[in-house]
Parts: sequence; C-alpha cells; structure tokens
Amino acid sequence: MESEPTLPRRINQLRSEADAAFAMLAGMQLDLFTPLKNGPMTAEQIAAAIGVASTRLRLLLYCLVAAELLVERDGKFSNSSEANQFLVKGSPAYIGNKHASLAHRWSTSLKTAESIRQGGPQAKLDFSNSPPEEVEKFLRSINANTVPAALAVLEKYDFSSVKKLMDVGSGGAGLAITITNAHPQIKATAIDLPQVAPIARKIVSEQGMNDRIDVVAANVVTDALPRGHDVAVLRGLLQVLSSEDARLAVKNIGAALNQDGKIFIIGQILDDSRTSPAEAVGFNLAFINSYDAGESYTEAEHREWLSEAGFVDVERADFLLDGSGLMTARKRP
Repeated sequence: MESEPTLPRRINQLRSEADAAFAMLAGMQLDLFTPLKNGPMTAEQIAAAIGVASTRLRLLLYCLVAAELLVERDGKFSNSSEANQFLVKGSPAYIGNKHASLAHRWSTSLKTAESIRQGGPQAKLDFSNSPPEEVEKFLRSINANTVPAALAVLEKYDFSSVKKLMDVGSGGAGLAITITNAHPQIKATAIDLPQVAPIARKIVSEQGMNDRIDVVAANVVTDALPRGHDVAVLRGLLQVLSSEDARLAVKNIGAALNQDGKIFIIGQILDDSRTSPAEAVGFNLAFINSYDAGESYTEAEHREWLSEAGFVDVERADFLLDGSGLMTARKRP
C-alpha cells in the first residue's frame, strides 16, 4: 500500500509548471528571445529592444530563468541553447510564432470543468456561426503550426514522384502551400467546408499559388471528393470528428486516391493505453472545450479505419517537432 504523502509535492510541481508555461507564452508574445541572439543583455537593454518598460519585465525575465529558457549572469540575460534554436526569429527551427494558438488552447482549458458540467463545449469552435473575420484569424493562426508539420513530413518522406496531392480539412491550406512550394511538379487540391474554402482561396492567392492549388468546398464525411490523387495529407482532421465520422472520412479519402496512393495523417495519436504520449492526452482538454465530438484517438483505432478503407502498410511514425503524431498507409493495389 502506498504510504500517505507528507507534502503535496506533485500538486505543487504542477502549479509551478503552469507558471513556467505562462512565462514562456509571454516571452513568445513579446518576442524577447530574438534580441538576445547576439549575446547577453541587461533587463534595460532587452526592454529598449522590444519597446517596453524594464521594471515589470525584469520579473518575467527571472521567471524565464527559473523555466530554464534564459540564463542570468551578473545582471545580464542570455538565451538557453533551446531558446536560441526555437524561439529566435530567423532560426530555421523557429516556433515562437505559435503563441496565438497556445494562448487560445490554454485559455479554453480553463473552461474544462464547466464544459463537463454543462455537457457541451463552453469555448466551441463553430465556423458556421462565426463572423468570417474571426474564422480567418483562427485559420491564419493555425497555419503557424501547419507549416512546420509539413516541413517535418517532407524531411522524412520522398515526394519527388508525386504529381497530384490533396490537403483534406485544409483550413488555411498550409500543408498544400508548403508542399507545393517545395516540389514544383505537384499540383494540389485543398478541401474544406464551404465557410472555410473562401478564406483558403484568399490565402492561396496571397501566396501566388492559384495556378497550382485548387480550393474545393466539400464535407469530407458526407461528400464524394475529387479523384485521381497520388497523396492525401490531413492535419488535425480526424481528431475533431466523432469516431464514426472519422471512419467515413478515411473511407472517402481512400476512394479519392489512386491505387498505391499514400495517406499521411498528422494529429494527436494516443498509445492504446490512452495515457501517453502526454501531448495527445493533454489535447483532450481542447476537444472537451471546443468541439461537440472528437478526441485524441488511439493507434489501434486509426489502424482499424485505414484497414476498412482499403489501406495497407499502415505505419506509425516518430512524433513531429510540434508533438503531433503521424500515421501513414498505402492504398491497396
């Protein structure tokens, strides 16, 4: 029998970890890591570089030292090696622009208890009833996560023989834009709901990709999708659907692929124990608060859907840089 604890050590640890996370978010929002790329600075120098007063900034800087993202020596602050690599603008691995999506996710998590009490999401993402400008702001913010995910897939897999690609549940078409930019031979179809497609078209046009990316309004669960694609990529799609709708979506995607076509599923994928990896487990809070259905589904559930849709060679890959999981499969010849 486990002995009775004398102190709430784990409880206190979790509280402190939350403080460190919020300090990191503030640092990302202020972009205070970028000025430090050239070496140590005082609080006053950092404040001047980012255009704020130093008095309250100093308190945040020491929070970031405690969070191991900054190092302080003789009153001067410098980035940790991890902050230098990932939180400095211009770095190839920069992820500091994800602060908007982090802020949204963490603010909605504060509603978890009430969402459960009320039996429905209290921070519901409802594109059908949202003003277009709010939908556009959200889609642009999630593109900050989509682009690194696409680059991670391109680093792991060879797309040199791909001619036609579909980005299903495309949102702001970040996957389609990134992959077609990297491979000039690819033409893409970005597919999302009617209220999302016009915004995707706008973003595609801004990128000068109208001749290479076609945006189609369709519901992946209920509609037949354009056929003749070599590859389907989807990020964060199946996890916002009910289990039955996810099954139907995979079936429809499979029908739109050529024989031997490949599918890349990027998202929160649980081990079959449902208790790991931590990122996928924690993301269930977002699903509780933002969606009527959906959750981090298990590897076994993904394998079942893919097998039923006629896919073979199903594999689960290592996690991507942003903590997402990846499942790949090939359409049976």
